[in-house]
Amino acid sequence: MRIERARGTRDFLPAEMRKRRIMEARMQDIAERWGYEEIRTPTFERSELFTLKSGEEILKEMYEFKDKGGRHLALRPELTAPVIRMYVNELKMVPRPTKVYYFGNCFRYEEPQKARYREFWQFGAEIIGSDRPEAQAEIIALAYFIVKSLGVKAELHVGHVGLIRAILRDVKVEEAEMNKVMRLIDKGEREEVIAFMSEIGAKKELIANLMRLIDSRGKEALEEARRIVTSDSDALKELEKLLEILDYYDVVFTLNAGIARGLDYYTGMVFEIYEAGGKLGAQNQVCGGGSYRLAALFGGIDVPSTGFAFGFDRLAESFALEERYLKRKEVVVVPIREGNDYDRDVIKEAIKITSKLREFFPTHLDVMSRSLSAQLSYAGSIRASFAVLVGKKEVKEGKVTLRDLDTGEQAKMSVEECVKKIKALAV
Repeated sequence: MRIERARGTRDFLPAEMRKRRIMEARMQDIAERWGYEEIRTPTFERSELFTLKSGEEILKEMYEFKDKGGRHLALRPELTAPVIRMYVNELKMVPRPTKVYYFGNCFRYEEPQKARYREFWQFGAEIIGSDRPEAQAEIIALAYFIVKSLGVKAELHVGHVGLIRAILRDVKVEEAEMNKVMRLIDKGEREEVIAFMSEIGAKKELIANLMRLIDSRGKEALEEARRIVTSDSDALKELEKLLEILDYYDVVFTLNAGIARGLDYYTGMVFEIYEAGGKLGAQNQVCGGGSYRLAALFGGIDVPSTGFAFGFDRLAESFALEERYLKRKEVVVVPIREGNDYDRDVIKEAIKITSKLREFFPTHLDVMSRSLSAQLSYAGSIRASFAVLVGKKEVKEGKVTLRDLDTGEQAKMSVEECVKKIKALAV
């Protein structure tokens, strides 16, 4: 019986895994050079970790279950909550700020779409202990330079949910209603925002001001914020300081007052990065983040945090592997058979040579007792670059025959010379 993979999941073949590992290594390298340390959390958590901040409704979108002890557990749908849970449990005594990064798979029971799966991966980073403009600017710049290192054409948009909340707070909009407005703005549902604001008794002038603010971009957005938001607004002052520091990082961005992120726990700066090369269509967001407070909700003290998460799968759809990675310089060691079996001295020497070459190159050794022609045919099928032939003559002379499979040229030489030759040709 043929068993298909579960819906919303994927098998990653060698070429795709090579691409994903290269991406992951680049992202990790930048995070570590910026002073962030890697952490990892469990694949499943107690379900209340997610319902505490998002409500019971989120269970419909999760893989949740009871274990044999009756505990209500869930496969993690995202990684921010587990990271803050880890901080509260394990890291609260370390010096602040705590700077961490992570990479892991997450699970959501939702309709699969292009670059959107039920099992997906996130790469993210958090500064726990600060949400000041300096921390906000660093986290945005880190995400920006990670995307840049991958060569993905992208646009960075920066906003501040405090601006919208300040406008709503000035007219005494209650917290629950405010959160609903934020979620509608995040979904881009302009008409619904206007209808709901009218329903709760907001004046037409306020609604017009709010819509102008969330529709504005760049310098116009900042001018609108200065005009509409009260002059003593902490949100506006924080945003102005953030934009100033981002300029010091040489980060190219668009101020977008309409970014709401839709999650109640964001408290200040928010940002999103969109793929701008047309590879993802309308669903082109590859990164999102901002400043938030979750630690107190999970039993810790009220510690501010700033972070982001990349949708790694969407990023992978946009990432083009450089030509030099498409074909690895692989080597095949070919023990030459005589009769029905290998000569013991030949196979012994072939294994020694293979072990030596594996210190430097991806190297294959025949394990199927094939003939010389069959081994060379296999080398061609896997697009190997070199074949190292080992027969009785080579063993007797203490040499190998190196064949360049791209040119067909070959020559006898010592193993040391063989290593040097392949290194020179494999550049």
